[in-house]
Amino acid sequence: MSNMLGTIHGVGLGPGAQDLLSVRADRLVRDARHVAYFRKAGRPGQARRIVEGMLRPDVVEIAMEYPVTTEIPLSDPRYNECLSTFYADCTERLATLAQAGEDVVVLCEGDPFFYGSFMHLHSRLSGSVPVRIVPGISGMAGAWTASGAPITWGDDVLTVLMATLPEADLARRIRDTDALVVMKIGRNLPKLRRAVAAAGREAEAWLVEYAAMPEQKVTPLGQAESVTPYFSILLIHGQGRRP
Repeated sequence: MSNMLGTIHGVGLGPGAQDLLSVRADRLVRDARHVAYFRKAGRPGQARRIVEGMLRPDVVEIAMEYPVTTEIPLSDPRYNECLSTFYADCTERLATLAQAGEDVVVLCEGDPFFYGSFMHLHSRLSGSVPVRIVPGISGMAGAWTASGAPITWGDDVLTVLMATLPEADLARRIRDTDALVVMKIGRNLPKLRRAVAAAGREAEAWLVEYAAMPEQKVTPLGQAESVTPYFSILLIHGQGRRP
């Protein structure tokens, strides 16, 4: 009986198109016997959608369904309690496979180490079973590519914010940076719109939805009436030094 441990691979899928996967990610996804991915209950999951048609016929799929997404406010203690238990359960399930000598590919939208759910598994798995990361193109890189303009020039400072921050903090940071990316917009769009206006930068702001996907849409912030709950990013392009 072999005592060799399997490896958990956190594989970055990029912003949403199969041809934006790295060669390493493509190989791991196509060869994987066990494939795990996060999804909202009742939904197929965006990560799973990206790899449609790539998985081997005998693949074993492990759908890790969030117990909560937006139903409970982030400030509610129950939110962290629910997610902590969820990540612990997912960790145990994957670790059991690895301890039995099985490799597992965990599908990660964008890059596994950039605001992704896989980070919560990585911190729990590290030190007990082998874990390897395959970086991916981040969603924000897909967004500024979709906008058709460079996000930074010369010495521009780029700030990445979450729209879940308090409105005053958003306005201050938006005012103080050269270039800007804002993620996790969803129901925070009205607050974000006010913060951008308070910073005097509404004319510079763009909303990118579903970057690199068939539904891709780029809209000036002032013309946007709503935004998709997921896969939406706000951009302000830097205008810094150039020859």
